[in-house]
Amino acid sequence: MRIAILAMPGVQMLDVAGPMDVFSEANKLINGRSGYELSVVGRDREPVVASNGGRLLPDRTIGEPLDGFDTLVIAGSPSVQDFEADLALIEWVRSESAHVRRLASICTGAFLLGSAGLLNGRRATTHWNSTTRLRKMFPTIDVQPNTIFIKDGSVYTSAGVTASMDLALALVEEDFGRGVALRVAKELILFLQRPGGQSQFSVHLEAQVSELGPIRDVIQWIAENIADDLTVATLASRLGMSARNFARTFKRETGMTPGDYVDAVRVDTARRMLEEGDVPLKRVAALCGFNDQSAFRRAFIRRINVTPVEYRSRFRRGANHAPKEIAAALGV
Repeated sequence: MRIAILAMPGVQMLDVAGPMDVFSEANKLINGRSGYELSVVGRDREPVVASNGGRLLPDRTIGEPLDGFDTLVIAGSPSVQDFEADLALIEWVRSESAHVRRLASICTGAFLLGSAGLLNGRRATTHWNSTTRLRKMFPTIDVQPNTIFIKDGSVYTSAGVTASMDLALALVEEDFGRGVALRVAKELILFLQRPGGQSQFSVHLEAQVSELGPIRDVIQWIAENIADDLTVATLASRLGMSARNFARTFKRETGMTPGDYVDAVRVDTARRMLEEGDVPLKRVAALCGFNDQSAFRRAFIRRINVTPVEYRSRFRRGANHAPKEIAAALGV
């Protein structure tokens, strides 16, 4: 299967190198079966300078059709906005999407798929810090901000940077089965499937992009007073607004209800505490504003899809715990 990865100038290097390592490792494990043939596509033949200063030498250019290719992957870039109106590039993406079996974007590569009209009416995701802009630019896309990757038909989109490897593992599993994908994950020290969504790996939350002074100020106040009473009525009174008007304004500016945002901040604060120390769970719950451990556990499972105990065992700094799937494969 021939896979083309489009790399723009300023590309995030790991958006290219991560999937290539996953596919390359799979090639070693499939025992003579036809594997992956990987090609980097550039805008021209000049070396592509990545955002970290590294250089990639393209195998092909956007002047060449992808005849015989199975999958097209659009890598992300911190400077993706420079290419969203590049008509030649967008037309190439649109045209070549019709010639491949699968289409995928990594991180902000979703903006190029969106500009080409290839995500209209689909569920999609991107880097957590860009989901609001993706939603505003392309209102017909059903943006899912708290997802590692999404498959909608034959189109895949993923969250940022290291999520490129999660997506690549999913493609390997689709092509060669769970056994091969698990062995690749084991060799590269990866999760076969991460627990929860990408919000657990981000320090900031989507709603923090609000540019309006009052809403930005109340967001800051929430972060600094996480254990306090943070009901809609309380937050609204700080701004001298009615609860209804405050809730409407907050949702319009952040894409989240006040209740969802407070819940997300509390869980995000709790997961960082679980990563960084051994504070008892009851104390973590209290410090993060949960009424009791049961409410804490329910909120954590709802947003992270694992219990606080399971999360701490996997992500606490200095811990040496393997995910269940890998642990089983290792016989531990």
